[in-house]
Amino acid sequence: MQQTSERLTLMGVPGSPYTRKMLALLRYRRLPYRLILASHGHADLPRPKVSLLPTFYFPDDSGDLQPVTDSTPILRRLEREYSGRAARPADPALAFLDSLLEDYGDEWLTKAMFHYRWAFDDDIARASAILPAWTRGRTSDEQLNAFGAEIAGRQIPRLRYVGSNPTTGPTIEQSYIRFIDAMEAHLRDHPFLLGARPGAGDFGCQGQLTQLAQFDPTPMALTLSRAPRVFAWVSAVEDLSGLEPQESDWFDPANLPKTVTAILAEVGRVYAPLLLANAAAVRAGAEQVETVIDGRPWAQQPFVYQAKCLQWLREEYAALDPAAKLTVDAALAGTGCEILL
Repeated sequence: MQQTSERLTLMGVPGSPYTRKMLALLRYRRLPYRLILASHGHADLPRPKVSLLPTFYFPDDSGDLQPVTDSTPILRRLEREYSGRAARPADPALAFLDSLLEDYGDEWLTKAMFHYRWAFDDDIARASAILPAWTRGRTSDEQLNAFGAEIAGRQIPRLRYVGSNPTTGPTIEQSYIRFIDAMEAHLRDHPFLLGARPGAGDFGCQGQLTQLAQFDPTPMALTLSRAPRVFAWVSAVEDLSGLEPQESDWFDPANLPKTVTAILAEVGRVYAPLLLANAAAVRAGAEQVETVIDGRPWAQQPFVYQAKCLQWLREEYAALDPAAKLTVDAALAGTGCEILL
C-alpha cells in the first residue's frame, strides 16, 4: 500500500459528473490530490488515447506519469493501492450490490444528466453560458458566447449516443422522478445507499446528481420540489473527509432496508433491460438497439462500453462463493435485476 502523502494528479472540470464523483471520493478517502482544469492542461502531461474526464496520471515503473481514464477501474485501483477509509464493502455480496448501484449511476443516471442538459432550452442556455466560463478563464463576452455555442453544437448531436431522443425522453424523465422519490424516502432514515458510510454507488450517483440536482435548471427544479433531502445530500457528499466510518456501518446484505430494495427495483425496471438489449445488439452487430423499457419503445445506437459493463457485473457475480450468490439472489429477488445474472 502506498502512503497518502503522495499527491495524485487528475485533470477534469466542474461540469463533468465523473470528475465530481472522483473528487468526492478523494476527499472522503483523504487522498491528497491536485486538480488541473482541463482547458488549463499542462503541456508536460501526456495525452490519453481517448480524451475522457477525469484523467488521472499514475506513475509507471520508471516513474513517468501515464494517463488513465474511466472512473470505475480508477476507484478500484485506489482501493487496492491506498489503505483505509475504503469505499467498497468488504462483504462480497454487498460489494456486488455496490457495483450494481455504481454502474446504474454511471451508465443510467448519466442518460438523465445528458438528456436534461441538452434537450431543454433553459438547460442548454445555462450550460452554454457556464461550462466555458468554468474552464476558459479570462475571455471576452464574444469569445465566451462562441465557446458556449461550440460546446452546445458538439454535445447536442451526441444525445443519440446516450439514448436520449423523442422516443426515449419520457422514459428517462419518469425514471429520474422515481429515482429521486426513492432516494428521498431512503434518506429519511439512512445517510448512504448501503449504510452509515458511503460506497462506490454513492459516489457514482452523487456525481451525476451534482449536475441533475444542483446545476441544470429543469431537473434541479424537480429535485427541489420533490426531494429536498437529495438536494442537500449531494452537497454533503462533496466532502466527507470529516466522517469517521466503521466496518459495522455497512448494512447486512441479507437484511437490507425496504428503501434499498425500492432503489434496486428502479435499477431493474429500466437499466437491467437496457443492458440486455444493448448487449444483444452489440453481439449481433446491429445498427440500432430496439426494445421496450417501462412499457415504452426504446431505440438508440448500440454502446459497446455498456456491453462490457454487463460482462463485468456477471464476472463479479460468477466469482462469488455459493453463499454470497444466494445472498445476492435473495437481495435482488423481485427487483427485476435478476435478469442480469
